[in-house]
Amino acid sequence: QEQLMESGGGLVQPGGSLRLSCAGSGSIFSINSMGWYRQAPGKQRELVAVSAEGVTNYAAFVKGRFTISRDDAKRTVYLQMNSLKPEDTAVYYCKFKFSANLEVWGQGTLVTVSS
Repeated sequence: QEQLMESGGGLVQPGGSLRLSCAGSGSIFSINSMGWYRQAPGKQRELVAVSAEGVTNYAAFVKGRFTISRDDAKRTVYLQMNSLKPEDTAVYYCKFKFSANLEVWGQGTLVTVSS
C-alpha cells in the first residue's frame, strides 16, 4: 500500500522561499498524477498545483511563484515556493492519483509565513 511522506514545511518570513517534498513508499502502480493542495484554518482544501501526463497546472494565486516538479523514479513530487505571502500560510498536502478510483494523500506539512 502506498504511503506518502511530506517534508520541508516550517516558518518563513514574507518574501522567503521553501521547498516541499513528498515521497511515496509503494512500488506497484504507476502514478498518473501528483499534486499539492493546501488548507488554511477555517477554509476548505484547495488545489495548488498538479502534474499529470507531462502537463502542469497551477492555481491562479500561485502562478509565477510556485513550481511543481516530479521524479517518478524516486516516486517524489516537489513544490518550490518563492515570494511567499502571509496568505500562503496553510497545511500543505500531497496527493498521488493512480487511477480514477485510487488516490492517496499525505499527512500534511505546515507552512507558516510570518514576520
